Amino acid sequence: MTPAIDERDRIRAAMDRILSGSPVHSNGALTVVALATEAGVPRNALTQRHQDLKNEFYERVRARGETPDSEKRLRAKVVKLKEQHADDLKVIKELKIANQALVRALHQQQMENQQLRQLIAEPDPRVRALQQPRPPARR
Repeated sequence: MTPAIDERDRIRAAMDRILSGSPVHSNGALTVVALATEAGVPRNALTQRHQDLKNEFYERVRARGETPDSEKRLRAKVVKLKEQHADDLKVIKELKIANQALVRALHQQQMENQQLRQLIAEPDPRVRALQQPRPPARR
């Protein structure tokens, strides 16, 4: 698909409207998606054909001392992931402690089981088998 002749002009005009806080066709977010919507062009026009305009947009956003919305979202995501990672490390530590306790308990049970098997296998000199009385002989 061939880009429209005035595509670059529309993108620049959309850039000005968004940065002045008066968007007409978009929500005014400081993103490439909002810029493309405002300019009436597909997003890939900014990411493929007019990367210089995309970069200019982000440079102008930063020059105003603002952070692009996409960067804000990524930073928030990084904070959330770091919190999740810290929680995961805490859970892993707790699971390792529980695992060690379970291994110790299992080992103790195995040792007790082995001792009981040895006791069963060895005859106890204090125990003697009783013979059942024989029924009286019939006459």
